[in-house]
Amino acid sequence: MSAFQPDFAKPDFAGAQVRPSPNCGERRNGRKPDMLILHYTGMATAQEALDWLCVEESQVSSHYFVDEAGLITQMVAESARAWHAGESNWKGETDNNSASIGIEIAHVGHREGGTPDFPDVQIDAVIVLCRDIVARNGIAAERVLAHSDIAPLRKQDPGEMFPWNRLYREGIGHWVEPLPVGGGRFFQEGDSGQPVEALQTMLALYGYGLEVDGVYSAQTAAVVRAFQRHFRPARVDGIADASTIGTLHKLLSELPGVA
Repeated sequence: MSAFQPDFAKPDFAGAQVRPSPNCGERRNGRKPDMLILHYTGMATAQEALDWLCVEESQVSSHYFVDEAGLITQMVAESARAWHAGESNWKGETDNNSASIGIEIAHVGHREGGTPDFPDVQIDAVIVLCRDIVARNGIAAERVLAHSDIAPLRKQDPGEMFPWNRLYREGIGHWVEPLPVGGGRFFQEGDSGQPVEALQTMLALYGYGLEVDGVYSAQTAAVVRAFQRHFRPARVDGIADASTIGTLHKLLSELPGVA
């Protein structure tokens, strides 16, 4: 990719840098970005991850990269199509690379024995960057998403430790206070029937890509886990308990045009 004029130009981005990645192209069919997708790198170090995103061999990239110290690097111009979403689906749209702007956040990812917190200074930088992107591109709150939301069978980033509630308090993304985890009726893999179909319909209405067939399949369980990681992170198990379903109801009730 040729050099480009960075999309950040305000004092808030002091110290930000540009490192062009060759892994990009034109947005297809003139698609303008109206989604913001957040990722974690899942690699041992920030430098290793940044290097990988900027070499042709990897065939992956994102528009921005934020390291643990909060340094922002732009790799692809927002007007271009970065290669970060992969095989994905949101509200029936499958070319989410053309529809979105992607941010990679340096983080080791899910590891045996626990997943580390994101440093405050890093999240501070992510908030500044997201707020700017959302404002300039008119991105709706409910279209600020996790990679796991659009690719639940393949991805689990940025994970349940990512502070979506903190971003929401700063005016970024969609969030409601999740219902407490407790007892009550639940649905899990292997179940079937009209209540499962109703759950699948609600998840699809929110935007998740899944088959609405009344069968609680591995795909449905993966979508429920993705939903939990984003909106009910206290327990991520793929089981649709009362807390999960109630939180989904609350989110849907706030969407424009959804009764």
